[in-house]
Amino acid sequence: MLEHPNILLFVLQVAGAASLLIWSVRLVRTGVERALSVQLRRWLRRSAKSRLMAALTGTGAAILLQSSTAVAILVSNFVSKGSIAIPVGLAILIGADVGSAIVAQLLLVQQTFLIPLLLVIGVALFLRSSNGNRRQVGRILIGLSLIFVSLDMIRSSAEPLIDSPGTVAAMQYLGTDAMTAFFIGAVFAWVVHSSVAAVLLFVTLVAQGLLPATGAAAMVLGANLGGAFIAYVLTLSAPTPARQMVLANLILRGGGAVIALIVLTRLDQPLIWLGGDDAQQTINLHLAFNFCLVFFVMPVLGPMAKLAEALLPEKTDPMEGLDGSYVLETASLENPERALTVATREVLNVGETIETMLRAVGPLYQVWDAGFAQAIHEKHKQVQARHQALKLFLAQLNREDGLDEYESQRSHDLANIAANLDAASDAISRNLIDLARRLNAQGVAFSDQGALEIEDFHDRVLTNVQLGLNVLMTQNPDAARELVAAKEKVRSVEQDLQKEHLGRLRQGLVESIETSSIHQETLRTLKQINTSFSMIGYPILSESGDLLASRLTGGAGE
Repeated sequence: MLEHPNILLFVLQVAGAASLLIWSVRLVRTGVERALSVQLRRWLRRSAKSRLMAALTGTGAAILLQSSTAVAILVSNFVSKGSIAIPVGLAILIGADVGSAIVAQLLLVQQTFLIPLLLVIGVALFLRSSNGNRRQVGRILIGLSLIFVSLDMIRSSAEPLIDSPGTVAAMQYLGTDAMTAFFIGAVFAWVVHSSVAAVLLFVTLVAQGLLPATGAAAMVLGANLGGAFIAYVLTLSAPTPARQMVLANLILRGGGAVIALIVLTRLDQPLIWLGGDDAQQTINLHLAFNFCLVFFVMPVLGPMAKLAEALLPEKTDPMEGLDGSYVLETASLENPERALTVATREVLNVGETIETMLRAVGPLYQVWDAGFAQAIHEKHKQVQARHQALKLFLAQLNREDGLDEYESQRSHDLANIAANLDAASDAISRNLIDLARRLNAQGVAFSDQGALEIEDFHDRVLTNVQLGLNVLMTQNPDAARELVAAKEKVRSVEQDLQKEHLGRLRQGLVESIETSSIHQETLRTLKQINTSFSMIGYPILSESGDLLASRLTGGAGE
């Protein structure tokens, strides 16, 4: 039997290895999100045309992000705004579960040369490259190498315990109590917020001879329930349609895991057909379960969405329509810190209203709706009124004697941000609405490629708008740096799209000729809106000194 200090050392080593595994998976995911967020959003949005395509897109997105939860968060944004129907979003999530299982398969490959190779290439790209996307590729490769390192740490830590009767007895017990093993697997996956990390840990313990295959199978199924529960908890504050989608996924994936557990406990040698050894059987069970889930639930996604809607009916917000100026009027100007917090919250609310307007204007380019256009105009009037109230509030605050230098600068920054957001609202209400109306009145339509470019560029700007609101809320310098860099990327993309449009004009494409001015003005207006929201990041970078040492300064005056 192992001595007491050795047991403590084992616990410490496994805890450290598990922590490294969790962080490495997150490192890969953040790298992919930063390098491919726009492309991922584009793929997910375009997959709405077919449920099968949606499931395949979800699989690919989860493989890239190494997380079905990350896919669920992305898709919940589309569903909450009505861009994707709940059954289609559910198809993406079911497909993402398969992608997550494939990732676990790939990461269990043991090749000793991979760790140093990935580290050398990853570090070189991250440190030497000035290109943002290449740096993120370096981040991804570093994360992958550290995943392999963490799994090797778990293997080496577990070796001494193979000869420990106490440890073996505890692990063997999990092989005889499927419900306890299932519960532990679910809780562990939820605690570490990664079903991939949980499954990798369980399979590695099986490979080392510590955990019986039957116990690991129950824990892997539990990890599927825990993985679905992660997204449910993370979207508790999301709009009701997004929560309905995630709830349906939890019922399908969690309920399927319970059914699979019951079936396995009723069979003799249930895993023998899944592979030649215990570890292979366990990891193959994870993949087979998620493939079967896709096969059986795809035909019933519509009814499941209706069930989720019945279980979680949409409720009206009693605070909806409350005038933000009332909040400003009742704020205590005698407390500058509190007053600035109230003003920041009001600017954030105005920004969210403009985000809603920008999202709503897109469909008008496809199908004109005068009532919908008028509703956007009314939103703009609200933004103007709230901006005016905010200006008066901040002006009154600046007349107070108690403001220090920081508070005075913060008040000035908020006033500038509010003015930029008001300009963005005006661009939507006046320019984009008018351009969509002209498109309808003239009875013309963009070429297929032109329409696709406008749609993708609109989505890119919308992504940056959301990033800008996040920066306003968190004041995070890294996110602010990303926001300002995204401004330059949008400017470059807009120039490329203008060139593509001119190329179609030279080819004599009738649709492009008829819609040329509308197409070009739409691109310019979207770029203007993007610039308005990008300005949120400049005060943060100025305070941190980034603007003095970075090329980002060059864009401040555009």
